[in-house]
Amino acid sequence: MLVIGIAGGSGSGKTTVVRSLVERLEEKVTVIPQDSYYKDSSHLTEEEKRNQNFDHPDSIDFELLCSQLSDLKNGKTVEQPVYSYITCSRSKTETVRVEPSDVIIVEGILIFTCPELRDQMDIKLFVDADDDDRLMRVMSRDIVKRGKTVDWVIERYTKTVKPMYLQFIEPSKRYADIIIPQGGHNKVAIDVIAATIEKELKAKI
Repeated sequence: MLVIGIAGGSGSGKTTVVRSLVERLEEKVTVIPQDSYYKDSSHLTEEEKRNQNFDHPDSIDFELLCSQLSDLKNGKTVEQPVYSYITCSRSKTETVRVEPSDVIIVEGILIFTCPELRDQMDIKLFVDADDDDRLMRVMSRDIVKRGKTVDWVIERYTKTVKPMYLQFIEPSKRYADIIIPQGGHNKVAIDVIAATIEKELKAKI
């Protein structure tokens, strides 16, 4: 089994990189999104939810994420939580059953900020992109998929996304084994990484 961490700022193209790697790798791949492990906020008021900082490490249930990743590495099936950005809450009745596989990809903006999680990774990738490109992708995603307004997205980007990127996410780049410039559009880098992963898997056999 090989555990790959893919980090980068919001809108950097992490999902595109993950999708490209899954398509290129012949082995079965399990993707663990950091977003599933946001702490439940159903107890907060609507005002508190609107002001919630999703880009701070404290917003992530790293204890559960590390525990479930460890279980997968030990061949155990886990019940991954389901989180809704619309309600800012974790489902109390629904989970996603995740099986161990040859390759596990852990993907998220903050995954390199947790030492315990980093220690479980075999390869760490950081997806880099220009600030303007990331902002455009964040706006498109949050408006279309999360039902947010343009004003809300711009305010959130200014107050939390950009400051948290500079404070936590960008500095975590130093833990990466490979940095992918141009986000998910760097096909050459993705091809090289896929070949490296295949080589590492064969070496583990």
